[in-house]
Amino acid sequence: MSAPTPLAGIKVVEFTHMVMGPTVGHILAGLGAEVVRVEPIGGDQTRRLLGSGAGYFPMYNRGKQSICLDLKSAVGLGVAKDLCGQADVLVENFRPGALDRLGLDYDSLARTNPRLIYCSEKGFLPGPYEQRTALDEVAQMMGGLAYMTGPPGRPLRAGASVIDVTGGMFGVIGILAALEERHRTGRGQKVVASLFETTAYLVGQHMAQFAVTGKPAAPMPARVSAWAIYDVFETRDDPVFIGVVTDALWEKFCALFGLDDLWADETIRANNQRVLARDRILPRIRELVGQMTRAEVIAKLDGTGMPFAPIGKPEELFDDPHLNAGGMEPVTLDTGAETKLPTIPLEMDGKRPGAPSALPKPGADARAVLADLGYSAERIAGLIDSGAVEESQ
Repeated sequence: MSAPTPLAGIKVVEFTHMVMGPTVGHILAGLGAEVVRVEPIGGDQTRRLLGSGAGYFPMYNRGKQSICLDLKSAVGLGVAKDLCGQADVLVENFRPGALDRLGLDYDSLARTNPRLIYCSEKGFLPGPYEQRTALDEVAQMMGGLAYMTGPPGRPLRAGASVIDVTGGMFGVIGILAALEERHRTGRGQKVVASLFETTAYLVGQHMAQFAVTGKPAAPMPARVSAWAIYDVFETRDDPVFIGVVTDALWEKFCALFGLDDLWADETIRANNQRVLARDRILPRIRELVGQMTRAEVIAKLDGTGMPFAPIGKPEELFDDPHLNAGGMEPVTLDTGAETKLPTIPLEMDGKRPGAPSALPKPGADARAVLADLGYSAERIAGLIDSGAVEESQ
């Protein structure tokens, strides 16, 4: 089944690095847009990150074309401006003012391409902090997410680049809204998404909790849950999460695990009653589950409508049968190795985005991108010979 391409015909030029900006381009490319990734001569340094950064480039740069330009040269900068002149969307996530100094700011580009939608992914929206340098981790620390994730007194960042990725998603939302408005006005606009404000949006539920209760939200490991059974339980081998979030599920849970005496206790029939009786209920449940294997618990719960989850690890997802039923796409890494990675988590008209793709070598698409701009073969050869444009070997 062919993938949906609702953004076919939309041209995107991307000046990005790391995660937040490339996420925007990856989502747009996954939805059918033509995305040209502008890299510096030698390729984006993100390609060469080690440790936890080793997966950034392959995850968020699939489905794009690559051209390497020397933006410090007038010739290379001229090519970049030509790309922007024909683009529907520009995406960038460098420090404030970095592209402005090159004449690649929104106001300058909009004079020659008024239909351009210019998406800047920044650390902060306008305000006292907007010139600060921000990273995903900075935003998580400042915005309260690290405080809520770790145990009391030990702030801990979430285990993935959730703010970079979510901030990129908000950028995509802004771009799609601007494209819709352009249908009515004929003009583009500047869209800005940010790390800090994205974090505040995510922890807004805890802000609202304080507004409602007058009590600060406790970090998640120390929280008072809204449900009596909503936790990770040890089994004889590997742990499993179980959530009993309605009174009907409590009845079902008691029946599944033979807890007739607990169901008969009318003082804990209602959820809030069970929350107040957690200290009495949980030891019984922990003892019961602790006598079973994880497979036995899952077999008992699967198909019942009960919320549950084994505690998965990222490397185990490669073999997950549900993801492999349509949520993964084949990827050829720039080393030539074959793997598969999660596609965009959407279904549109019964179809999933994503298709087999190969990560482009730095500058691999230089000739094709320049030809699409209308450059002659002689001019393209001259640009490559000059070093202003680099072609992959």
